[in-house]
Amino acid sequence: MREVGGEPVGGRTVATRVPESRAAVPITAITATASEHQPTGIGEFDRVLGGGIVPGAAVLVSGEPGVGKSTLLLDVASRVAQNGHPVLYVTAEESVGQVKMRAERTGALVDELFLAAETNLGTVLGQIDQVKPTLVIVDSVQTVSSDTVDGLAGGVAQVREVAATLVRVAKERNIAILLVGHVTKDGTIAGPRMLEHLVDVVVHFEGDRQTSLRFVRSLKNRFGPTDEVGCFEMVGTGINEVPDPSALFRSNAPSPVSGTCTTIAIEGRRAIPVEIQALIVPSNAPQPRRVTNGVDSSRVAMLLAVLERRAKIPFQSADVYVSTVGGIRVTEPGADLAIALALASAARDTPLSGELIATGEISLSGDIRQVTSHALRSAEATRLGFSQLVDHTAGTLADAIRRSLR
Repeated sequence: MREVGGEPVGGRTVATRVPESRAAVPITAITATASEHQPTGIGEFDRVLGGGIVPGAAVLVSGEPGVGKSTLLLDVASRVAQNGHPVLYVTAEESVGQVKMRAERTGALVDELFLAAETNLGTVLGQIDQVKPTLVIVDSVQTVSSDTVDGLAGGVAQVREVAATLVRVAKERNIAILLVGHVTKDGTIAGPRMLEHLVDVVVHFEGDRQTSLRFVRSLKNRFGPTDEVGCFEMVGTGINEVPDPSALFRSNAPSPVSGTCTTIAIEGRRAIPVEIQALIVPSNAPQPRRVTNGVDSSRVAMLLAVLERRAKIPFQSADVYVSTVGGIRVTEPGADLAIALALASAARDTPLSGELIATGEISLSGDIRQVTSHALRSAEATRLGFSQLVDHTAGTLADAIRRSLR
């Protein structure tokens, strides 16, 4: 470009340049080329990404330490490499020997998968020039530093420079780059917020380390939807995708047990059956215990109040325990009716029918409200063989309890 003049901006003079290349053109004259997704071979991960990884895209993968991010991405790298595409896996936190041990355990040994233990950005770029990969995985972006920026690795300036450079390389060379990002104590992505704005896709890997279940959610996606959820299970040989998780969140009791009720929860675009369990134990303590696991404690407290006031079921002298099966967490209002029926069943020690499933939001007046995606929930309940659906058509909570606990 050629400098031709200047304009005063904020007390300073900024040189005006005449664009000699990439001049502005009418939007109607631009030919839009659709980005094609390249499947990774892992259906649940492709579901979250919108069909696969787009060449030239930068994807940020976040999650708590030990949740399984590196295991999943190593599996992704091996699947892509098996198709003959060179993949560069940059491990900045482990040695290549440690990564190979994990690859042997998970069956990810592929000739086209290249490992490099590097923490310097310049050396990482040199590895990219040498390998010429179609996919680059950097684990993690907070542990790589640049010589051009002062400060320690993981600092705001360092993370910004490293991420910006890698994203620019991805765009210029049409290489897909997966960046692993650390999270803070409250579960948010560590580093500057600009890190999320720089990348094209933000994927969050979540799960309780006490259970084998893992969920992958898309928080931002320029190439697909952000309401998809991928389901995985951690096993001894790595991580397996779970296309149909309906059996993970239901107990295997041979006959109905009091205090249990099944509902249909919506995770992204998929309907998942979840069994709610409740236990009522008499207590002489001045303040009975209220213990919850997998459900919102405040909603359980509200439902207890509604049950006492509208359904005349006392809980003031009893300890109350409410939990979900399989470790899944359900916080949506659609599970209100199932929680309430489980509590009522436990209080009266009367089991619900094994063919019954409940979905609905309960108001403070005791009315049952229709929830979103009702048709999807009903279709999934029918597919799973539930013949009795209790929902908003029951009218009030007291009516639903009378109909269900006969």
